[in-house]
Amino acid sequence: MNIVIEKKDIRAVYETSIIQQTAFWSEVKTKQGLQTKAFNFKVPDESIYNRASKNKYTHADFLVLLQPLDREYSVAYVPYGPEIEPNEEHQGKFLEELSESLRSQLPDKCILIRYDLAWESHWAKESDCFDESGNWNGPPEKKYQEFRFNFNTINWNLRKTNSDILPSNTIFLDLQRDGSQILDAMKPKTRYNINLSYRKGITVRKVGLENLHVWYALYQETALRNRIHINDISYFQTVLTARAENTTSPAEVELLLAELEGTPMAAMFLVISGHRGTYLYGASSSSNRNFMATYALQWEAMKIAKERGCIEYDLFGVAPRPDPAHPLYGLYKFKTGFGGQLYHRMGCWDYPLDMKQYQRFIGTEMHSQGYHV
Repeated sequence: MNIVIEKKDIRAVYETSIIQQTAFWSEVKTKQGLQTKAFNFKVPDESIYNRASKNKYTHADFLVLLQPLDREYSVAYVPYGPEIEPNEEHQGKFLEELSESLRSQLPDKCILIRYDLAWESHWAKESDCFDESGNWNGPPEKKYQEFRFNFNTINWNLRKTNSDILPSNTIFLDLQRDGSQILDAMKPKTRYNINLSYRKGITVRKVGLENLHVWYALYQETALRNRIHINDISYFQTVLTARAENTTSPAEVELLLAELEGTPMAAMFLVISGHRGTYLYGASSSSNRNFMATYALQWEAMKIAKERGCIEYDLFGVAPRPDPAHPLYGLYKFKTGFGGQLYHRMGCWDYPLDMKQYQRFIGTEMHSQGYHV
């Protein structure tokens, strides 16, 4: 395949709609204490695309986060990268060679490379992976996923992780239509709830760092209600204050607050990168939920993203199908109401660099809350 890879300046990371692959995200993670690296690579088109012309190459880049596990060992994590998506039969071989090319650029005792792939799942393209109602049945067992993904590789070394870090299922909403067309594509109940929230007096405004404590109170309430891990307020302060204006891949962050006569009801982080607006974090009050503040909040975020030139909106994280037993089922019901297309990603895949330490890491990870960056 002959992939040529070289380190590059973070400030020169290419513009992309994937926030987690921007210089902005590098700035966020650096402020949170992680080391980040960026790499250019060149690959022959005929090695990754079917029916590609000879002597033509794809030039791209990707961002890597280095997470220390202890004083000695570390993990390399590639969030939603690399962005370029080879044809399915070339994907495993491409990642294998990319990993081997990357090996010498990483710390000596980096035990694995974890790719959180934003590529569409192989099993989301096949009709027999859907039930009679059109709901996705999900991918097969890990061993079958690994057999298919490692086909054409030399080492058969790509491993499907037990869980994903970033959401592997999301909904993309087309913002290229006018506002009335976007509303018309929503479910009637969602349109009704948007209008109801305004009739009940919900207003939405952009706020700054001075209102971060308001966000955090709503966030704590939401986390306790849903029994999810709580991040420190400094985490969100970093996201809100990080800047990458002197780079080729900046991002805009807006903290939006929905209120009822001055009382905070819901809030969210909207991040705009490239041509995409992303609903990154959200929170809401447990009281007065019949005022439907979260619906007004999403609609205002979509309008802001559209005004800024975005052509799509990422609702960022849902259950893969309408399964009441799934922990994200509530988000599935809420977010599918806005219309858009359900998209299933490949999720996290590991390329072990030190098999002995990798097996130890996986054993520890299975008995902890998981590895997150």
